[in-house]
Order: sequence, then structure tokens, then C-alpha cells
Amino acid sequence: MIVLGSKVTDKITGFTGIVTGYVQYLTGCNQALVVPKAGKDGSLKEANWFDEQRLVVDRKAKPVTLDNGQTPGFDLAPPKR
Repeated sequence: MIVLGSKVTDKITGFTGIVTGYVQYLTGCNQALVVPKAGKDGSLKEANWFDEQRLVVDRKAKPVTLDNGQTPGFDLAPPKR
């Protein structure tokens, strides 16, 4: 299982980013949501879901962590697109 906050690269496309979500399916086709870095102009790029077996974890990069102790966010409405 891939750890949330890990930096990963997709073996097929070369897409690189941080894992911010992970889902496990009964069928075993587990997936990770990978968010790439923002563009040089600060523009946000779209996150994508990848099958876990396609991803290579960058063991040199320290996983990103967030302290949500004071504001876990469970009482907030989900974002709207």
C-alpha cells in the first residue's frame, strides 16, 4: 500500500506528484490520487487516479504531512467544481 504524502511517478506516463488520496477496492485494483506541482506561473494542474502497481515511490523524498489536529475538516462541506 502506498503511503499518503509520498512522491510517486507513474511507470507508463512519467506523471509525477504527491499522493493525496488512496482507495482500496474489493477487486484489488487499488488506486492513488496523484497531484502534480503547480506550474511556474502558479497555475494548478489536474490530479489523476492511477492503479497502485503503476506507481514507483521516490524513497529519497520525505512524505508530505499536514497537522489537521485543530481543523480536521470533517464538519466542512466538500469542495465544488
